[in-house]
Amino acid sequence: MDSEITHNTALQEVLNTLEVDRKKIADTHTTCYILFGLAVVILIVGLLLSFPVLGIIGGLVSALIGIIMYYMIDDDVVQYKTTYKTNVVASALKGINETLTITPQSGLPEYEFISSELFTTDPDRYKTQDLVSGKADKTSFWFAEVHAEYKTETRTKNGTRTEWHTIFKGIVFVADFNKNFEVSTVVRPKGVGAAIGAWFSKNVFSFGNTEVIQLENTIFDDIFVTYSKNQIEARYILTPAMMERILDLNNKSEDTISLSFINSKMYVAFPLSTNYFEPPIHSSLLVPDLLTDDLSIVQFMHDIVHELDLNTRIWGKE
Repeated sequence: MDSEITHNTALQEVLNTLEVDRKKIADTHTTCYILFGLAVVILIVGLLLSFPVLGIIGGLVSALIGIIMYYMIDDDVVQYKTTYKTNVVASALKGINETLTITPQSGLPEYEFISSELFTTDPDRYKTQDLVSGKADKTSFWFAEVHAEYKTETRTKNGTRTEWHTIFKGIVFVADFNKNFEVSTVVRPKGVGAAIGAWFSKNVFSFGNTEVIQLENTIFDDIFVTYSKNQIEARYILTPAMMERILDLNNKSEDTISLSFINSKMYVAFPLSTNYFEPPIHSSLLVPDLLTDDLSIVQFMHDIVHELDLNTRIWGKE
């Protein structure tokens, strides 16, 4: 895929222009870092030579110039990143599938993240970007980067301390199943909390009339807990072949995935630490492996449609 980029003359021209912008930003950032370092040196020298006032003033002036320069170049950084995504990444995606598009400022809406039922905690802070959408044969799909957090507030002697905790950071993939499910079926990693919850709902009572489904695949049941209000529909979705495909998909993922089948959609959450589709600032754009990681994650998401055999319309809808 990278060889296609190398031989794409129009794309190379865009990269050459962006490389000039990148160097300007990188040089400005480097100057800012030098000014911040200089501020520390001036302060230390001032204190050592018993001129604390001069040291503080000199340090502040140097730091202030660095901060002003950093923020003045900020608009250029935003423009550089947007141009990179809308021109370079968007063009490269066509090499995987002609229907693929990227919308940097869009993502997965918060209401959809919540209604996916992939997570038990609603976010207090929600960020999403880089919506990629396309179609593989008959199946429409889209995915975006998501960072969802909840906050806790603790009373201390100095007031209230607010702490932020990650609910999920990674990519949420959505595919249209072209079938309205009667109820929701959710497959989550079998952590300690999930295992205890599953035991309670199986042995004591059902949470909101949602039951834990015991499936025939013991490896699948060791890794995941499956919840649904309808055993028959859950088994209709999670066929032996589908469970094997989900296990294969999970093996290729960095961390344990979560899935849900709700309304007419399938959601898959992939926990990931990497922030994709971001252009480098302190290294060259003119390298052959520039988009290797970005394109490999897109290819991985694109192949889910085939991995899970979503184009086979067992659901009775074309």
